[in-house]
Amino acid sequence: MKKYFLLLLIIILSLKCYSQNSFQQGYFIDNMNQKFSCLIKSFDWNNNPTEFSYKLSENDKIKIATIKSVKEFGVDNDSKFIRVKVNIDRSSPIIDKLSNNRNPDYKEEELFLKVLLEGRTNLYQYIDNSLTRFFYNKEDQSIEQLVYKSYKTVENKISENNHFRQQLLVNLTCDNINIKKIKKLDYHKNDLIRIFKEYSACHKVDLIYLEPIQKRDFFNLTLRPRFNSSSLTIRNENFNSKDIIEFDNKIGFGFGLEAEVILPFNKNKWSFVVEPTYQNFKSEKTIYNVSTIFGGELTAKIDYISIEIPVGLRHYFLLNDYSKIFINVSYVFDLSSKSKLETKTSATSDFSVTELKTVGNLAFGMGYKFYDKYSLEARYQSNREVLKDVSPWNSDYKTFSIILGYSLL
Repeated sequence: MKKYFLLLLIIILSLKCYSQNSFQQGYFIDNMNQKFSCLIKSFDWNNNPTEFSYKLSENDKIKIATIKSVKEFGVDNDSKFIRVKVNIDRSSPIIDKLSNNRNPDYKEEELFLKVLLEGRTNLYQYIDNSLTRFFYNKEDQSIEQLVYKSYKTVENKISENNHFRQQLLVNLTCDNINIKKIKKLDYHKNDLIRIFKEYSACHKVDLIYLEPIQKRDFFNLTLRPRFNSSSLTIRNENFNSKDIIEFDNKIGFGFGLEAEVILPFNKNKWSFVVEPTYQNFKSEKTIYNVSTIFGGELTAKIDYISIEIPVGLRHYFLLNDYSKIFINVSYVFDLSSKSKLETKTSATSDFSVTELKTVGNLAFGMGYKFYDKYSLEARYQSNREVLKDVSPWNSDYKTFSIILGYSLL
């Protein structure tokens, strides 16, 4: 089993490197206020960067631009960052590291702030691992932090400084924005964006929303027919190694219905998938020169029908606006019904019938999806035991599948 995990890890790292080596159209402005159109190395930037890689053309060498040399940069239709000197409170939000001081502990730093909204008022975001801070300014005023801080009181209880609400109440003056509405705000991006949008609408001024437009349908339902290449080996553990039946590899047809829930983080690149799937395997095999207790000849017939239910995680690597590569790993629950193994020796006239009892296994897949509608996946399943607790038999069932996909939703 370890080799399958190692193979999956190698695939993930290889695709991750490929994904991170893709470049997107963007720009940057240097200290001389010169604007350069360029290709910027694509990252998710979960943390605000201090540098980025770029190329001035497709065939140009990769260069590094740092916060010391760049005033502003952006990726088209994705993100924009500006360099500013601001006072920032880096008090830890982690419970066992909370400060005993209610007030922010400001230090001046030069940062790349991510621009969320631009207009009469501007909203910015800064993330550094567990630390999240929001900043704002009105027109040509200096940028200030919206204050939020968790701290410990003298009674060693956790309390919150929500001064950002007072800041918004004073600066976002509008008939529709009152104390009651402000008190309901949390120090979260969506809450702040909503109130800034409401303020701009109240004053009928244009507002530029710089967050990328993301897919909003967080549920996919996909028809998944497939071709299965399956094999089965069974052994009688009571005898010598000759008592092994290797059924011929069979090409069969299966059909699944996949439900996929897109997880709302990391630019919708992760999803949870469940896929009930019909599969079957039928074969017959006779082997000779086996243990004398079998009379030298053993005939076995397998009739295996089940509903597999893979449950797992999927990760997408975007190639361009209409295509992406994905990998997934699943645990496969197997619901077998009326499946059986029949065996007969040369010394007997009737078949002995054994009901199959299966155990779940792992599945690893890699595929390609385009236009969020069509997909093609190659999937390998690790060994599955189909004769659990059936003495003296032991088994290995393996399947490799080529899966087509057509999304209904």
